Amino acid sequence: MSEWKEYKIKDITSRITSGGTPKSSEASYYDGTIPWLNTKEINFNRITKTERYITKEGLNNSSAKWIPKGSVIVAMYGATAAKVAYSQIDLTTNQACCNLIIDEDKANSQFVYYYIQSSYEELLNLACGAAQQNLSVGVIGDFQISLPPLDEQKRIASILGSLDDKIDLLNRENATLETMAEALFRQWFIEEVKEDWEEGKLGDILSVKGGTTPSTKESRYWDGDIAWTSPRDITTLIGIYLFKTEKSITQAGLRQISSGLLPKGTLLMSSRAPVGVLAFAEIPLAINQGYIAIIDDKGYAKEFIYLWLKANMDLVHSYSNGSTFMEISKSAFKSLDITIPSQKVVSDFVTMIKPYFDKIKLNEEQIRLITKQRDILLPKLMSNEIKL
Repeated sequence: MSEWKEYKIKDITSRITSGGTPKSSEASYYDGTIPWLNTKEINFNRITKTERYITKEGLNNSSAKWIPKGSVIVAMYGATAAKVAYSQIDLTTNQACCNLIIDEDKANSQFVYYYIQSSYEELLNLACGAAQQNLSVGVIGDFQISLPPLDEQKRIASILGSLDDKIDLLNRENATLETMAEALFRQWFIEEVKEDWEEGKLGDILSVKGGTTPSTKESRYWDGDIAWTSPRDITTLIGIYLFKTEKSITQAGLRQISSGLLPKGTLLMSSRAPVGVLAFAEIPLAINQGYIAIIDDKGYAKEFIYLWLKANMDLVHSYSNGSTFMEISKSAFKSLDITIPSQKVVSDFVTMIKPYFDKIKLNEEQIRLITKQRDILLPKLMSNEIKL
């Protein structure tokens, strides 16, 4: 039987470092070719690309530094504190990332990634701070990790990694399917606009509803059997279908929301902080005030509306305003200009692209199943309950 031994993370690394943020007011520091990771992108995932890229000038004039692929990256601050990612590319990071460069002679980097993932709650409990939960490089470096022999680490990491490989494959297929649908939308409705199409407003082809948050002081409103969503549910979503929500309400709580229970299939768009994140509800649910719920009750299918919004998101953002955070009102949203195709053209288009969305949804259901299998295995493998 193999023996597992305790180590501090700093004892199995060749280097532990944070990163930095190039000055945001210097345009020459951004839109380069160097991947730059923000902690909001860390969510128990493998990093193959980043949302933003910096230039060599930005790298040289900040505390950002190259981190090699195969590094384990732990978020230190705020809402993502103690979440972990595994880098599959060379990249740079911001200062809120604790970058662990693992000594592969002492530990397998993928095993360490999965171990920290399984220890999320324990690591999070070490965070401190009044306004937000914060970790430090020192706290993470002193965190205890239990390691089997290196060969066993590799076997465990291989099992878990094979499940993540399947998830990544399905996510890539979904990205391709959505890109194909977007390309067809551009061809039909942007590049080949017909002269007889009418100019109108977005409100001419859809209806909208808003929501609210029942008083958090009233316990009788919460923890019921009715799904209730805030934009946090979809800003952290990998995919376009929302199958579950973080919070739930009771019937008493639902009565506080004028829009009531929205049906499965409702298209949701975040209307604030940030504006414009989209998802289809795959369950009946209620919404808070950070959403615009889009109802396709005027003969224009939600898939068409979704693709129109994706193609015109710059326009949506231009109608947003606010001093504390950007927000778009329901009235401003409905007033967006749109060239309205005939319902027949839209119906023909949706018939063609609907199988793409059906396949994306099926893949997302498979991802949920595989993720559940992985998450059941993870603590059992990391606690040596399942022995290899």
